[in-house]
Parts: sequence; C-alpha cells; structure tokens
Amino acid sequence: MHPSFSIILFTVSSGAGYGLLALFGLFIALGLAPADASLGLCALLLALGLVSIGLLSSTAHLGRPERAWRALSQWRSSWLSREGIAALAAYVPALLLALALVTGASGGAGMVLLGLLAALTAAVTVYCTAMIYRSLKPIHQWHNDHVVPNYLALALATGALWLNALGHLWNEPSTVAGIVALLAVALAGFLKLRYWRFIHETTSRSTIASATGLGAMGRVRMLDPPHTEENYLLKEMGYRIGRKHATRLRSIALGAAFIAPFFLTLPTLFGDGLALAVLAVAALALGMFGVFIERWLFFAEAKHTVQLYYGAATV
Repeated sequence: MHPSFSIILFTVSSGAGYGLLALFGLFIALGLAPADASLGLCALLLALGLVSIGLLSSTAHLGRPERAWRALSQWRSSWLSREGIAALAAYVPALLLALALVTGASGGAGMVLLGLLAALTAAVTVYCTAMIYRSLKPIHQWHNDHVVPNYLALALATGALWLNALGHLWNEPSTVAGIVALLAVALAGFLKLRYWRFIHETTSRSTIASATGLGAMGRVRMLDPPHTEENYLLKEMGYRIGRKHATRLRSIALGAAFIAPFFLTLPTLFGDGLALAVLAVAALALGMFGVFIERWLFFAEAKHTVQLYYGAATV
C-alpha cells in the first residue's frame, strides 16, 4: 500500500498519546501518580495533544474531510466508526482528570474510577484502530493475528517512554515508569520481530488462479494487465518496495525504536539529574523516530490481492 504521511502521523502520534493516557490513568488508579500535580497535568494535556494531532492528521487522507463526522453513524459494522466513538469517549475521563488536578483533588474513589476509565477508553481506541487494518481480508500482511498485539504494544512502549522522560524532566523520576518503559519496549520489539518473520515466511492463499476462478482448468497466467497506464489501484494498492531497501529500513527501525531506547532507558532507573534526563529524552526521540519508520514499513510492505491482476505472482 502507498504509505500516506497523514496516516503514518496519525498512527504514531495517537498511539503514543493513548499509550501515555492509559499509563497515567493506571498510575492514578494504583496510587502511583506523581506528587507534583503540574507533572500530571502536563502528562494529560500532552497525551490529549498527541491524540488530537493524530486524529486531525487522519482526516487529511479523506476526500471530503468535512464529512468525517458521518462515519460515526456506522458503528454497527465499521471499525473506523467504532474508533471515532472510542476516541471521543476517551476525552471525557481525561479532561475530568485534568480538571481534578487543576482543582487540587487527589485520591478517592472518583479519581480511581476516572483513571481506570481513561486507561480503558485509550486501550479500546487503539484496539479499534488496529482492527481497521486487521479486518481487511484482501491484505495478507494486515489480516493476521500479529497486527493487534503490535499496535497495542507500540502504543504502550511510546507512551511509557513519554512518561519516563516527563518524570526526569520534572526531576521527579518514577522507577515504576522506567521499568514499564523497559518491559514495554522489549515486548514491542519482540512482537515486531515475530510480525516481520510472519510476513517474510508466508504469503496470501490467493493466487491468480483462485482470483480468476480458472484454477481447475490448469495453469493460469495473465495475458495483458487490466490497464496500460498508471491508475489509482496501482498508485495506492500496488506500491512496491525493494527487499534490500525494506531490510535496511527494518534494521533502522529495530535499532531506533527498540534497541537504543531500551539501553538508553536502563540507566534512568538508578537516579535523577540532568544527564539521566538527557538519556530519557534521547530514548523518547529515537523511539518515536523508529516507530515512524516502522509504521512506514507497515503500510509499504502491505500487498493488496488486486496486484494479482497486474502480474504479481503472490501477495
């Protein structure tokens, strides 16, 4: 598939925002919230800012962005519609938590409930986003059991890196946040390697024989392509990336999104100060850059079965 910058920005930014919101909500519910209310307020507003940037950028990919609201009515059958509803719902507990921090509220069953609701709605939204792609049967690289865990793990990892960096910038580091960041980054890297192995070793069951329904008659091959000029299908669904190029980008994504953030975050567990804050911010910056490359690959390596009609042997 053709990698659209707006969709890549949406998945990276909103994923990090929802990951940060989910983690902070859980920290609130478990009594692990930072003592400095300004840090908590910044974390919430930053999470909502990242989410809002992502959601707004996603509308740039639409032909008629002003009609995006109509998608909300199709929640019975559309994961895109469910995602929109969940995204709007996530604003409610997040804003109420922010209001509570501004007014000086702390502890109590109300804060615990709001924290849990913020974490739940954030996780549901990321799940719905992943299911938009997981539900597309014509694309083998998306219609598999690896996509949803990868989306959730990447959101958790980037959100944890944000939370850890904020704690160190406020000179109020949390050992728990650092440990969560390490585990989340390691888990996301492991799941991504499994996903890459899966798409490398498997292909879609669809072939030109099954696509045309002529397999029973013998060997099937294309005589002529359906079109002789560039068209929408070739541009959006026939994007090709060379194996060497993809391998190089995978190495960059692996190093920047997972390996470097892991080892940069590890020292931040053992103290505070400017040097460790710099390491935490560096881990965050590299992690976001690496996830951006990883998301680009997620779209670029996807092959729609329509390519079979344009001469592709397998998808």
